[in-house]
Amino acid sequence: MDRLQEKTTAPYPPVGADGGQSLSQKPNQSIAEGVTEHKPPERDLEEILRQISRVNDPAYLPTVSMNDLYEQVYPGRPPVVDGLLYAGTYLFVGAPKVGKSFLMAQLAYHVSMGLSLWGYEVRQGTVLYLALEDNHRRLQERLYRMFGVESTGNLFFAIGAKQLGGGLEEQLKGFVREHTDTRLIIIDTLQKIRETGDERYSYASDYEVITKLKRFADASGVCVLLVHHTRKQQADDRFDKISGTNGLMGAADGAFLLQKERRTDSAATLDISGRDLQDQRLYLKKDEVDRVSEQLRLRKQYEAELPKVNSRLSELEQAARLIGHGLDRRLLLQKLGAGMDMLSADQKGRCISFADAMNAIEGVPASAQTSKGLADWQAGKTSYLSVFEATLRRYGFGTGVQP
Repeated sequence: MDRLQEKTTAPYPPVGADGGQSLSQKPNQSIAEGVTEHKPPERDLEEILRQISRVNDPAYLPTVSMNDLYEQVYPGRPPVVDGLLYAGTYLFVGAPKVGKSFLMAQLAYHVSMGLSLWGYEVRQGTVLYLALEDNHRRLQERLYRMFGVESTGNLFFAIGAKQLGGGLEEQLKGFVREHTDTRLIIIDTLQKIRETGDERYSYASDYEVITKLKRFADASGVCVLLVHHTRKQQADDRFDKISGTNGLMGAADGAFLLQKERRTDSAATLDISGRDLQDQRLYLKKDEVDRVSEQLRLRKQYEAELPKVNSRLSELEQAARLIGHGLDRRLLLQKLGAGMDMLSADQKGRCISFADAMNAIEGVPASAQTSKGLADWQAGKTSYLSVFEATLRRYGFGTGVQP
């Protein structure tokens, strides 16, 4: 047993372990460096010429040693959504009408605004969305229903583009040159940019399609996300449901597979697999998948009811204009009456005396009924408004509005 353990090799021996040596423990001087110090200049020139000849040889195979590989520091791919989406080329796959365009619009908006998505941190940047199966009206309606008036200037749409191999790469490069902070390019759908031909469904052609886009993505440092469909046939491996050959998945940096048990279900699963990604499954629950859809439904309902509400408001406004003066007068009289009723008996008496004096000046003395009503008001037996309205009625006037 001990002999077996001694023969067993570990790729990463612990530092300080018996019989193990740390990767950082290296001789101070390599053999090549030692030899170089004592080489005459003509030998150095011969070696340089020999290296040049090797590189120019058509059969030359560039290699890197493990030691040299360990010495290099390679920068990681810039993230778009931390732990979920990075610079490179990815597939976003799902059955028709399962909600792919909805999620793409949500992703595009969140990246352009720098808003977290499903609990993942999002790096803000410019987004280009090639909505090749939409028109501007449909896009406007969808975005307005999803996000209301909260728009962003970092999200750009195109409803038409050239095909891959026919000028699309140049169009994308031009956009990135103009918008240097571009992080995400969504192409909806892959089929819309593919070159048509007899071999379009072969492994080689599928692989080449993704490779062309990957070269652009890697050179530009952006993420290219390709929307694609699944096939109807069942498969043991869920990613084998991707329409086309395995060349698509083989060339891409990763893939997202959106699935529902039934198209009308509110919950969905999002399976994720990639070269530099940990395989994972996200469960998009109703409140995450249909939250915007529910807002959309409520907005539609509101928009449907809005004409009825506006019509009712117009009717009320018209009625208010017809009776507005009467309502205003009624309220004014009630306010005046309440203020008069709050006067003391002495103050009420002075008001009556002043009114009698004014009536005498005008030559219109108060009637016996009015005088009695005012006396009752002074004594607190009735309200001032009652006396006022009774007096108006006796002279053939009204208050304009029934109490």
